[in-house]
Amino acid sequence: MSSSTITIVKNPDKKPKPQSKDIAFGKTFTDHMFVMDYQEGKGWHEPRIVPYEPLTLDPAAMIFHYGQTVFEGMKAYRTEDDRILLFRPDQNLKRLNKSSERLSIPPIDEESVMDHLIELIRLEQEWVPDFEGTSLYIRPFIIATEPSLAVAPSKSYKLMVILAPVGPYFKGGLKPVQINVEQQFTRAVKGGTGMAKTAGNYSSAYQAQAKAYGEGLADVLWLDGIEKRYIEEVGSMNIFFKIDGEIVTPALSGSILKGITRMSIIELLKKWEIPVTERKISIEEVYEAHQSGKLEEVFGTGTAAVISPVGQLNWSGQKMDINDGEIGELSQKLYDTITGIQRGHIEDTEDWTIQI
Repeated sequence: MSSSTITIVKNPDKKPKPQSKDIAFGKTFTDHMFVMDYQEGKGWHEPRIVPYEPLTLDPAAMIFHYGQTVFEGMKAYRTEDDRILLFRPDQNLKRLNKSSERLSIPPIDEESVMDHLIELIRLEQEWVPDFEGTSLYIRPFIIATEPSLAVAPSKSYKLMVILAPVGPYFKGGLKPVQINVEQQFTRAVKGGTGMAKTAGNYSSAYQAQAKAYGEGLADVLWLDGIEKRYIEEVGSMNIFFKIDGEIVTPALSGSILKGITRMSIIELLKKWEIPVTERKISIEEVYEAHQSGKLEEVFGTGTAAVISPVGQLNWSGQKMDINDGEIGELSQKLYDTITGIQRGHIEDTEDWTIQI
């Protein structure tokens, strides 16, 4: 990593900021972005904050042809006393490097990039909205930029961070969502790239998601790619089940993303002495728990949605209604605790937040 000081070029043309809580997710972007380049033999260099603008890339840039890219998602929150907090951003940068390792992308220096990220958010702090349920979404990503059609890792890359003020990921907010259990398509398999946050994992899910949306459902629950029995994750979230008082979530098997919110939920449950288990869980087990009345709650976890209660699972023609379509007591408590820490309403005894 080059030790060069970050360069800041301010944008003279400031854009209008959202004036209400009804901000579409990922459609509005701030005035500046962070950029840093990598060249084989030189390493990561020239960190800079510049006006948000289109990129110019060679048509042969390898990102276009072989999809060598990784990304992250995190948020900045404005508290009632006008502080700006980040939630466990160190874990996001650590995961970015894990994804990069899987995609043969050179690692970043996490400490230096954290400093640059904070500098960017400090510059753009007026873009952190203060409406209830809103935040500033932070998207770091790396793309392969070498102009080459050779099937091999790129020798040059670009790391960028863009920012977007956002409202709730799901339009209904904390209202329980209906999810389709996908049986035809496969998201990932053990040994593949399912554990990495890389573009292809998401675009390959579009057909299954379109089918779910067409049926009026919010998202897709993926099963394992071999037996089509074992639950993995939702398109945008990890998944948890409360069965007869025990919380069960699929174990990280190499095809499931290691969610930062997932990790935080598990840590909270253990602290509260609520039984939580990471293990293989089949859709048949969930269905049997539903039929016997033991399936008490289902909820997804992720940076975008935080906690998203699931009110119905559609599987093989069977509709499993959960908790009468209402948010469960535990889901609500977890949501209140996580968002309370993120927004400074609750004391951060876990040392999860960083103040800008």
